[in-house]
Amino acid sequence: MSNQFRFECHQHCSQTQARVGTFYTPHGPVDTPRFMPVGTLANVKTLTPAQLQETGAQMILANTYHLHLQPGESIVEQAGGLHRFMSWSGPILTDSGGFQVFSLSDMRSIAEEGVSFRSPRDGQMIYLSPETSMAIQNALGADVIMAFDECPSYPASRDAIQAATERTQRWLARCVKAHDRSDQALFGIVQGGTFADLRQAAARSVVEFDLPGYAIGGVSVGEPPELIEKIVKVTTPLLPVHKPRYLMGVGTYREMVQAIAAGIDLFDCVIPTRLARHGNALVAGERWNLKNNRFREDFTPLDSACPCYTCQNFTRAYISHLLRSRELLAYTLLSIHNITELIGFTQRIRQAILDDQFQQIFGTWLFSSDTQLD
Repeated sequence: MSNQFRFECHQHCSQTQARVGTFYTPHGPVDTPRFMPVGTLANVKTLTPAQLQETGAQMILANTYHLHLQPGESIVEQAGGLHRFMSWSGPILTDSGGFQVFSLSDMRSIAEEGVSFRSPRDGQMIYLSPETSMAIQNALGADVIMAFDECPSYPASRDAIQAATERTQRWLARCVKAHDRSDQALFGIVQGGTFADLRQAAARSVVEFDLPGYAIGGVSVGEPPELIEKIVKVTTPLLPVHKPRYLMGVGTYREMVQAIAAGIDLFDCVIPTRLARHGNALVAGERWNLKNNRFREDFTPLDSACPCYTCQNFTRAYISHLLRSRELLAYTLLSIHNITELIGFTQRIRQAILDDQFQQIFGTWLFSSDTQLD
């Protein structure tokens, strides 16, 4: 690992594989376990960088595919990279565009060389390969960049999953060869669907590249939650203990607790801002729709224990009013709270691990399942 990137593990839970660590990057440390907000187009929706910083955010995400389409990586590079372009001084991670291989399945064609997309903006054909993904991400300048992968859907046949997983391994070798910036950490991605042996083989293959960090991909793409738990339990022990471990696209309370118990360090998800845009708040493990009648005359904060700007200054009734009036401020206030809530949740878990109270405090989020991997 480059001297600019290192991971230090400070403490382990005595009853699970949960751990507390710090991931050091050129733009500052990330205290783990940690939830990372998603800023697809170099912007966490409805929030300014100052508001985002107040939520406790450290590392945030941006999307390679969407930034390639608008404004284009050359403009971001001319601006001095993503950090200067979006005025965010903390660490940034960019995904590879590989998720669009999954999400735009009706608009793309996969071949060994790469993937051709039809742009949802103007119908123009867009081509991504391991080499172009690396070039785009090198130009964007994030601290952590992700290897280009094929994210198979669920359900899919074993043959289809195996083909995608093996292609992801071949693409990783090309990403490693094409990546040429020492101030960016390239993370490899473990695929394999819900097949335990494919996951394990993929993990062993990815780890051979001795990268600065590793991710588990291809989860939360339609499979039931208990299968996500099984995938993480099977895969995580095969990832190096001295490197950060990232579970892609996961951000619910239960899924994060289960993954942390397995030894995962980092998470990302669009849940907090997406829920906010639909009028929903995350409060003490529950999801509330503030448009419901019961909030119209409720003059208490969303959560009196929450330190965020929203909870310290506004009532449920006021936010309900804003939503009914379709005022944009409602989405900002709910986004501030929801992101603060999920980051605070992982911070509380971190403290519980330090106090060796993780199982006692968060054990109710853990459950066993008889669901088996294929």
